[in-house]
Amino acid sequence: MGKDVIIACDFDSKEKTLAFLDKFTGRKPFVKIGMELYYAEGPAIVRELKARGHKIFLDLKLHDIPNTVKKAMAVLSRLDVDIVNLHAAGTTAMMTAALEGLTREDGTRPLLIAVTMLTSTDQSAMENDLLIREPIANVVLHYAETAKNAGLDGVVCSPLEAEKVHERCGASFLTVTPGVRFADSDKGDQKRVMTPAEAKKIGSDYIVVGRPITAAADPVAAYERCMKEFAD
Repeated sequence: MGKDVIIACDFDSKEKTLAFLDKFTGRKPFVKIGMELYYAEGPAIVRELKARGHKIFLDLKLHDIPNTVKKAMAVLSRLDVDIVNLHAAGTTAMMTAALEGLTREDGTRPLLIAVTMLTSTDQSAMENDLLIREPIANVVLHYAETAKNAGLDGVVCSPLEAEKVHERCGASFLTVTPGVRFADSDKGDQKRVMTPAEAKKIGSDYIVVGRPITAAADPVAAYERCMKEFAD
């Protein structure tokens, strides 16, 4: 599977999103639609970007009782996105139900991946806020293994953990890694980060990049730099 850069289109309107993507003349980058944009514009923005030729990672991080997630995934499967996700902390039962709901009658479905631990969470927050006393790397690997056993295609994890996830779950088990910043970029609220080149070296399959591209003076140049460092 080829490596790719997914641009996090964390905008609050269709107009801002399309104005941003219109800068990419002749290119159709893989994009992530997260909660902010989806809650602002609903499924219509997904349909429009698909019609424009973009691959879409729908990043809504479902986490609820199994039956609710199953029904929600059945609805999302109609949008023909490429990747959807949920929280691994929702348990094996929830992940299994999600997979059932996502699978269409003809057997096709988007890729389903599980969030292990948010890249804004560090060891201190995990212990003090979540009362999880294990080392964060152990928790990530356990969640990844649980997701694989539930039949999922991969996980969202920090690039710091991607290599270990592949060692535990196999090379074909996808690692989608946010928390990627250029060496000369501000880390923002991310705690566990790597550069695109480092993420490539340790085996990330996809990197999700937001502000280093979307807030750049020249977003297209920033995207091309990211592709050169990670995918080319």
